[in-house]
Amino acid sequence: MSLEKVIAITGKPGLYKLVAQTRGGFVAESLIDKKRLSVNIQQNVSVLSEIAIYTLTEEVPLKDVFKNIKKKENGGATSVKAKDSKDKLEEYFFEVLPDYDEDRVYASDIKKVIQWYNLLLEHNMLDLEDDSDSKPKKAKKEAVKDEEE
Repeated sequence: MSLEKVIAITGKPGLYKLVAQTRGGFVAESLIDKKRLSVNIQQNVSVLSEIAIYTLTEEVPLKDVFKNIKKKENGGATSVKAKDSKDKLEEYFFEVLPDYDEDRVYASDIKKVIQWYNLLLEHNMLDLEDDSDSKPKKAKKEAVKDEEE
């Protein structure tokens, strides 16, 4: 599942995956406890694929930040916990994203990124996200080979 089907709902803990669309919104299922809830269009919802982290030069998509964390942790859970000190969180985030903007990225944002990464990893949703990126490239290479023959 790609990050386009994963959402964060303001005021609700954790992440949710989109299950179905309704007339007044949609149905989402919690990744934490699998409970479903109806979300109306007035609620503040963020799709993970639309979230980016500020750096000194540009905005880096959350997907790329997750890839950097995954690379740093060799595919495992983060070495820091979301409840660790602000200094420890910032030090960790500098290793993952060296030029992140300290003035616009708060410790609470770093906590969310770490929690979300670990939650997605626990549900094997990061591997699927990586696979969706590589499939079109393989298909494109095969199409080029076919044209050459």
